[in-house]
Amino acid sequence: MLSTTLAGEAVHLLPCGALHLPAHDALLVADAHFGKAQSFRRLGVPVPEGTTQATLAALDGALAATGARRLVVLGDFLHSRRAHAPAVLDALAGWRTRHDALAVTLVRGNHDDRAGDPPAALRIDVVDEPWTLGPFALCHHPQPRAAGYVLAGHWHPCVRLHGRAYDRLRLPCFWFGGQVGVLPAYGSFTGMHPIERAPGDRVYALADGRVVAIPG
Repeated sequence: MLSTTLAGEAVHLLPCGALHLPAHDALLVADAHFGKAQSFRRLGVPVPEGTTQATLAALDGALAATGARRLVVLGDFLHSRRAHAPAVLDALAGWRTRHDALAVTLVRGNHDDRAGDPPAALRIDVVDEPWTLGPFALCHHPQPRAAGYVLAGHWHPCVRLHGRAYDRLRLPCFWFGGQVGVLPAYGSFTGMHPIERAPGDRVYALADGRVVAIPG
């Protein structure tokens, strides 16, 4: 876990890609895309299994490490309408039972518009962006807002690193600009998009179970 400050508040960056706001007892994740693998398989595309359980296990660990009492998903909770499959919803229901006292809020993203809201039995409060929490405007789309410093997802950011022997590596990352911060995609079956950092941006890569600051 790496600690830094945003909008005058302490934040903790977790190696799983979650962001902890201790002043608000909240854990933030973006782009879980539950049911994406199931959606692909129903279209006849062979993809890995177990991705839903892997993402939920990472959430379990992040909640245990922080003790957060609120979870905020910054969009794209379910991948598509095909994600409303019994196997996916049963896994989510079991996870929700294990975290019965946890308050969960979903800030709608573009995939949520297509997938529809999660089942009511999951007890997830669904809101539109921006949703304010202290000095932060919690969104899915990473664009400046008058409501506060934006924390968002959508981009699935990664940073490209180059070695001396022409090695190239892409790592998921947190990306914090002057007005907008973008969290890495939390789902275990998601793609990545390279960032184009501007002067003054802070970038923190996820590598080998650590959060590492990448110099500008």
